Amino acid sequence: MNRRTMWIVGATAAAALIGAGTGIAVAGSGDDDSTPAITGPALDRASSAALAHTGGGTVTGTEAGDEEGYYEVEVTLTNGKQADVHLDKDFKVLTSVADSESGDQDGSGDKG
Repeated sequence: MNRRTMWIVGATAAAALIGAGTGIAVAGSGDDDSTPAITGPALDRASSAALAHTGGGTVTGTEAGDEEGYYEVEVTLTNGKQADVHLDKDFKVLTSVADSESGDQDGSGDKG
């Protein structure tokens, strides 16, 4: 799939998700490594599970095949902190770590 097609697919998905009022933004892994982003129906399910766990926010990054779980969803919370929510293959929360805006862990290990 070429870049333009990928961009159009991503933009269409983002518009559909935002239109649904879920607060989910389509995002890649954001890392320079080769960990792929979550896509398709798995993106919807993982994002919903992560947002339910954090009590809201915006999905700003995803990874499939993360070392801490089957999926990782990065959520930017309304207070500006970020939470990494790790899910198993059935979209159940394994762990959640809240970070400060600078990326330092706050040690809470939960919603933040």
